[in-house]
Amino acid sequence: MPLHATATASPVLQVQPLGFPWKTIDPFLFCAYHDDAYPHGNGQLGPAASLAGRDIGQDFSRKDGWSMYHGSTVPGFPPHPHRGFETVTLVRKGLIDHADSLGAQARFGRGDVQWLTAGRGVVHSEMFPLLKTDEANPLELFQIWLNLPARHKMAEPNFTMFWAGDIPRVTQSDAQGRRTEVAVIAGRLDALDAVALPLAPPPDSWAAQAGADVAIWTLRMAPGAHWTLPAATGLGTRRTLYFFKGDSVSVAGQVIDGPAAIELRAGVAALLVNGQAEAEFLLLQGRPIGEPVAQYGPFVMNTQAEIRQTMADYQRTQFGGWPWPEGAPVHGRDPARFARHPDGRQERPDDDADAHAAD
Repeated sequence: MPLHATATASPVLQVQPLGFPWKTIDPFLFCAYHDDAYPHGNGQLGPAASLAGRDIGQDFSRKDGWSMYHGSTVPGFPPHPHRGFETVTLVRKGLIDHADSLGAQARFGRGDVQWLTAGRGVVHSEMFPLLKTDEANPLELFQIWLNLPARHKMAEPNFTMFWAGDIPRVTQSDAQGRRTEVAVIAGRLDALDAVALPLAPPPDSWAAQAGADVAIWTLRMAPGAHWTLPAATGLGTRRTLYFFKGDSVSVAGQVIDGPAAIELRAGVAALLVNGQAEAEFLLLQGRPIGEPVAQYGPFVMNTQAEIRQTMADYQRTQFGGWPWPEGAPVHGRDPARFARHPDGRQERPDDDADAHAAD
């Protein structure tokens, strides 16, 4: 190589297969991707199908393309506790019924995002009601666990709704008119002539801290589309691009077959050239918190002593107890999305009627 030549390092650091859950990098703890082909509903919000052969209460079988998870009649996750981190739940298809120990309830889906700060402790349930009795009830979602720094692990719990119609979205076309669509859940997007400013994350979130450079984006690329993923702006940012739908994609000239988790150099822009099938990606990035992680199931603290204290606290207080008469509440057959906060405040998305008509 001539002395004046400069080798350019590839932005691709490593490529790994996707498992369940997806492996993540600090400040994230993990990402669960659910893609369930639920059948017709039975009129009681459960599946109109036999549950024989399933380990009810612990069904992750994906038998016939779906699971009951911890649900017994309605699929989903009945009450369970969290402390010390946040859940960011992106529902692409279907609905989730939320209830919690704070007295809050919500029904959300069809592109909505719920950002829950567990903080010092919350118990919540996440059930998947199957409303339609005359057709299938597909469900697709990501649940991302985002860690909290030590100073905010005992913050007051709360949840924030990002309704689908409020989430910034950018659509760009390449020279051949092939489109790439980006939904911006967290982290400012500056791409060519487009700027998207995200909705504000909860105040105690790592994503709200100066310099954390947290980004959560979803990308959809048309067959053959070209799009340049812009460089991150933060120092020490780590970035992973999860390629979960599609055949293949070229990342800065390296062809990668899907599905795959692609760790990238965050400070370098990367040209994405899609293959011959529509492709979809989830991008997670952020500056690492860089603190010790002690985890026991749904509790994430910094030391084992804090985990022991958390378990004692939960046994003593149940994080406020369960205020609902049902063990796993679902919110009826009305498909309207809503959120009812612990202070009594209620909200509904402006686009609910349009979203319901299109669902």
